[in-house]
Amino acid sequence: MLKNVNWRAIFKGFAWLVCLAGVVVLMSFIDIKKQSTKCIDVQILIPGADNFIEREEIEAIINKDGKLLGRSLEKINIHSIERAIRGNPYIGFAKVYADMDGVVYVKIKQRQPVLRVINAGGQDYYIDKEGLKMPVSANFTANVLVANGNILEGFSGKVDTLFTSLAKDLYKTALYIKSDTLWDAQIEQVYVDDKNDFELVPRIGNQRIILGNADHIDTKLNNLMAFYKQAMPKVGWNTYKTINLKYINQVVCERRDSVSIKKLDQANIVEPASQDKQQAIDSVVKESIAQEIKKATAEVHEPKPSAIADKNNNKVSATVTKSTKEDTNKQQKANTPVKKETAKPANSSTDKKIDKN
Repeated sequence: MLKNVNWRAIFKGFAWLVCLAGVVVLMSFIDIKKQSTKCIDVQILIPGADNFIEREEIEAIINKDGKLLGRSLEKINIHSIERAIRGNPYIGFAKVYADMDGVVYVKIKQRQPVLRVINAGGQDYYIDKEGLKMPVSANFTANVLVANGNILEGFSGKVDTLFTSLAKDLYKTALYIKSDTLWDAQIEQVYVDDKNDFELVPRIGNQRIILGNADHIDTKLNNLMAFYKQAMPKVGWNTYKTINLKYINQVVCERRDSVSIKKLDQANIVEPASQDKQQAIDSVVKESIAQEIKKATAEVHEPKPSAIADKNNNKVSATVTKSTKEDTNKQQKANTPVKKETAKPANSSTDKKIDKN
C-alpha cells in the first residue's frame, strides 16, 4: 500500500507549506517592526543638473498630510505619496520606499525636454524625450532647441501626447538634432513658415536652411554636411541666403550677393559629395564647424546684426535662441532679437519669423 504513495509530491507539498508559513511569519515580523519603528529621516534623490522641481516642492508633497518625521512607518502611506509625486508635470518617474531603520527614500527622475515650442497662439511649452508635452518652469530654463511660427498644436497645461502630424515631425526633428553633437551645437531654432516647411536657424552662417519636414532628415542633413564641405571652404559662411534641403538628391542654394531680385529667385544647384568622399573627410569638417561655433560664441564683444524685414517687407524678424552663457553677454541693438527665455510670438495673425539677414 505504501509503495503506491507518491512521496515526492508529498514532500514537495510539505516544502511549499513550510515556505508559506515562513513568509507569513516574516510578514508578521515586518508588521510588528513597522509599528515600533518611526521615521527618523527622509532622503530625497533628484539626479541630474536640470532641476525643474526643487527639493522644497517635493517636501511639500510628502508632508501634505502631516510631517513624516516621528511618524511610525505603519501609518505612512508610501503608495499615496508616490502617486502624488508622479502627479507633478515635471516628474517622469518616482519611487518611494522605507527601510527598517526608519529612513524613507524618495527617488525621482525628471522629464527631459528636447524641444521648446511657442505656438501660433502664444502658448509656450516643452516636448520631452518621450514625446509628451510639459509646461515651462519658473525655476529652470532648459537649453534646448526652440520652435515657433505656424504651429497649431495647443497645450492644456497638463502632460499630454502630441496630436498634430506637424508637432510629431518637430519632435522627430528635435530628437535627431539632439542625438548629434555637431547639429545640436549648430542648429539653434526651427521656424515653421506658412507652407508648414521647417526652416533651421544655424549658429554659424546667416542662411535660411529649409528642411521641409522630418522625412529623410538623416539624408537631408548629410546633404547639408556635404554642402558645408564643398562650398563653405571656398565661398565662406555668409555667401548664401538660402540653403534648401527639401530635395533628397541635391542642395538648392540662393546667393546673397545677387544683382537683382530676379537673380535672387534663381537657384544654383549644388550636388552633394559622394558617400565615400564624405566619410573620408567627415571628421575634419565636423572639427572645423565646431571650432567656428566655439569662435563665434566666444566673440561676445561683437554685437549680432539686428533682425531686418524679410523679402516681402511685411514680416518683422525675431530671433529665438538657445540660452547660453555667451548669448546672455552679447550686446543688443535697438531692435533686440528675442532670446529663448523671453521669446513670445506676435499676437497678430502674422507670426514673427527668424531671419538673420
